[in-house]
Amino acid sequence: MLSAALGGLSAQPAAAAPHDGVRAEVDRLYREAEKATEAYDQAGERVERLRRRVRDAQDRIARHQQRVNTLRDALGSVAGAQYRSGGVDPALALLLTGDADDYLDKAATLDRIGAHQAVRLRQLRQELRRLAQERAGATLTLADLDRSRTAVAAHRRAVQRKLARARQLLNTLSPAERRAYHRATRSGRGNLPADAGLPKDVAPASARAAVALAAVRSALGRPYVWGANGPSGFDCSGLMQWAYAQAGVHLPRTSQEQRLAGRRIPLSRIRPGDLVVYRSDASHIGMYVGRGRVIHAPYPGASVRYDPLHMMPVLSVTRV
Repeated sequence: MLSAALGGLSAQPAAAAPHDGVRAEVDRLYREAEKATEAYDQAGERVERLRRRVRDAQDRIARHQQRVNTLRDALGSVAGAQYRSGGVDPALALLLTGDADDYLDKAATLDRIGAHQAVRLRQLRQELRRLAQERAGATLTLADLDRSRTAVAAHRRAVQRKLARARQLLNTLSPAERRAYHRATRSGRGNLPADAGLPKDVAPASARAAVALAAVRSALGRPYVWGANGPSGFDCSGLMQWAYAQAGVHLPRTSQEQRLAGRRIPLSRIRPGDLVVYRSDASHIGMYVGRGRVIHAPYPGASVRYDPLHMMPVLSVTRV
């Protein structure tokens, strides 16, 4: 996603190679920003899940409120005249302030409450309790949503700080040094042949892999944008999610989760369309496209591009 492991710079003329200290520090900042971006993406997904849960809770509360209103009307003048729930917004305050149970206990003892009304009262009591449970659950979800929003903002600030510092360091380099930096591949193991130990001229493993492969190729040249999943810009896991979405397959948002989104395949059996996960923390991901290459979104300032499969140590291969 972000890190630029720049072993390939050693092949550049000495005058064009960035200063080793600057290169190492930029590389470290990109790796840290990459991890923070994964955390940002994960927190963002959690926020969306919680928002859906809140909407679902509000729908359930509204349905319960409708049943409560129907039961109140059916109770007639005795219960209807004495029970008051107040006009509270069901989507926000989650309804029904006051001690309705206390009223119902008293109302059930009145001589004027007949058997039919007593049944309605018991039904009303059950609905009120369900509403109380929904209210408690929704309150917890709203608090969780608030904490997750705070986490998203914190991860965003962390990424922005690290990327700003990396840009500052890159700006200390000469134009020739910066060009050399961006030309370099992310080669952690660049001494390996591009197709060493890989199957030759194999087709994608499935029709959906073929569609995803065509999609990822169509994204070549689009910019790396942290936290983005297309179509105009991508981070590494966003690119994989978008490419497989074109094949009708929903992948989770982060590279750590995408690693577990299919079957683990030995590297010796890799085929085009398979996901290649990098680093021990699974913080970077690309798609194998054949001939010992992957397509991936590398880091800020670089576009979606081809790079060698062994640009850095491979953690695992996933077939979706």
